[in-house]
Amino acid sequence: MDVNRYQSEILQNEQYWQKKPILRRIYREFHEEIARHLSSLDAPLVVELGSGIGNIKEVIPHALRTDLFANPWLDQIENAYTLSFQDATVSDLILFDVFHHLRYPGTALKEFWRVLRPGGRVLVFDPFISLLGLVVYGLLHKEPINWWQEITWYAPADWDPHQLEYYAAQGNATRVFFSRMTPTLLKDWKLVMRKRYAAFSYVASGGYSGPQLYPDGLYPKMRMLDQVLDALPPVFATRILVVLEKPPSAEHTTRT
Repeated sequence: MDVNRYQSEILQNEQYWQKKPILRRIYREFHEEIARHLSSLDAPLVVELGSGIGNIKEVIPHALRTDLFANPWLDQIENAYTLSFQDATVSDLILFDVFHHLRYPGTALKEFWRVLRPGGRVLVFDPFISLLGLVVYGLLHKEPINWWQEITWYAPADWDPHQLEYYAAQGNATRVFFSRMTPTLLKDWKLVMRKRYAAFSYVASGGYSGPQLYPDGLYPKMRMLDQVLDALPPVFATRILVVLEKPPSAEHTTRT
C-alpha cells in the first residue's frame, strides 16, 4: 500500500476537520449513533479499525484508535485481517468508512469473530447505494462503487495479509448487507440491526474536501430534512449502520 498517499490524505483530512465546524458536528452525531449500539458487556474493550484522524474518542473516550500506519494520535497499529488481540478479548469493533476498503470481507469477518467475546459486536458505518447514493458516490466521489464487480469473500490460500494493496468498492456494504445472499454470508452472526440514513445534511456539507452548500446556522433545518428523507431509504439513503453480534452461545465454537 502507498504509505505516502495514505498519509497525505490523512493530513489533508485533518486540515479540513479544523476548518469546518459543521463537519465536526456531523461526525460527532454519527459517532453518538454508533455509541448507542455498542455491546453491553462488562469491562469493554472497544477497538476502532481504520481510525484516520482519530476523532471517535470525543464520544467514546475509552476506544482504542488503530490504523495500518502509525500517527501520533493513534493508540496502536492494527491490520483488520491479522489483529493483535487474543481470542475472545474484544467487546466491540468499529469500522467507520472501512468496510468498503476490505478486499476480502469474509476473511476479515472471520478474524473479527476470533477476537470478539461472545456477545461482542461489529459495528459497520459505511456508504449506502440508493438512487441518491448512486449520484453522490458514483459521480461526486473519487472512490469507485464497483457495483458489478464480483466480491471475493475469502482471500486465496497463498495470500499474505501484510502485503495490502489499495482497494475501494463503495457499493459493497449495500450488496453484502442488503441482498438475498445476506443470510448465507452472515449465517453465524446475529444481525442486530441494519439502519439506513439519508444523511443529506452530511452530503450537502461537502464532507472533508467538497464545498459546503449551506451555512452552519441552517444545520437544525437540514437535520429535520434528514428525518423526512429517512422515510424513503431506497431513494435517499446515503449511509448505513450495521450491527453484527457474535452470539453468546458461540463461547465454545469457532467460525469456519
